[in-house]
Amino acid sequence: MNSCNGIREDLAACVLASPCVQQEGRSGQDCIQHDMDKLPMECQNIYRSFVHCRKGLLDMRKRFRGNAPPTGKSNNPTGGNTAVAANLAEGDAQQQQ
Repeated sequence: MNSCNGIREDLAACVLASPCVQQEGRSGQDCIQHDMDKLPMECQNIYRSFVHCRKGLLDMRKRFRGNAPPTGKSNNPTGGNTAVAANLAEGDAQQQQ
């Protein structure tokens, strides 16, 4: 099981619920390959996330760290290291008082 399975399942559910599959009776694979621009924007965004995740599996720079968690589902605060640095600086200031 790889880190992209959750996104893959979300993509499958979105495409299967789309008008391309529901109303036109086409397969999900056919809709993705030939009519991506007709899919709902949500499905297009999930597809882009899935492709990005799959590329991350092949990226040797991420081999030891692993693939990044999907955006939007992470509980990490925005701001990256700046928020951590600000908290450390605040803690140092309190210790000096």
